[in-house]
Amino acid sequence: MSTQGRFVDGGSGSGGSVRTKRWLVALDIDGTTMREDGVVTEAVIAALRDVEAAGHEVMLSTGRSEGMTVPLLDTLGIEPKYLVCANGALTLARRPDGSYERVHVEKFDPSEVLQTVHGALANAAFGVEDEAGQFLLSGNFPDDAMTVAGEHVPFERLLGVEATRVVVISPGHDTEDFLQVVEQMGLHKVSYSVGWTSWLDIAPEGVTKATAMERVREWLDIPRSRVFAAGDGRNDIDMLRWASTSGRGVVMGQAPDDVVDAGNELTGGVTDDGLAAALDSLPR
Repeated sequence: MSTQGRFVDGGSGSGGSVRTKRWLVALDIDGTTMREDGVVTEAVIAALRDVEAAGHEVMLSTGRSEGMTVPLLDTLGIEPKYLVCANGALTLARRPDGSYERVHVEKFDPSEVLQTVHGALANAAFGVEDEAGQFLLSGNFPDDAMTVAGEHVPFERLLGVEATRVVVISPGHDTEDFLQVVEQMGLHKVSYSVGWTSWLDIAPEGVTKATAMERVREWLDIPRSRVFAAGDGRNDIDMLRWASTSGRGVVMGQAPDDVVDAGNELTGGVTDDGLAAALDSLPR
């Protein structure tokens, strides 16, 4: 890939020094920036900081809630202008004091989809994230970072909540079985993606990481030819396709085939610091 021309980019937040033309760099967290054991390696942290120091707009685009995303920034050592959470349903902007405010929130009534899934998956566990980032949980969730802080309630309490995201876990299904069950449900009026181990994320209709990232791109006035997105999961497919159209959609080496097909570049796996290698190829 050819190096972009250099120019003085006063909008990069780095003063008037000579900078490369800014890229918008959108990064998934789990399985991309962070290993499955919760570790972000020194190589990845160094690459992130170098890319930001070069004047590029580095940000996170994740399925995680706000409360599980913002604290990670201290570890990463980056200060994004924007963050995309809840698979695109929530966009945050950085305030001058370093805190974040919600600048775009997508909501929906999950009652119909909850009842559909509940009828098809009797032993499933359900989580509803509201517009304030709080989780209501019904059923037995594993002790994972994304949902452990939620309030456990009867299933009926989930109905009618204004939701930004619904999470469904079905321990009795492997991923392929789960995909088939979900397809048979004919989920309408929602967007959904299936994770690694029978984990279903449901968002408002038409809302994905890609729709949120396109909005951020427009706010930042960065051309589509200078977008870089990296991910590894099925909830990254739309974002990878979006980036690949004119820019770079980078897929982690351990990603399943349908995710690989959505990107236009393949890097090493998360355990091999594949993200750091891809970031190091951005212009300086």
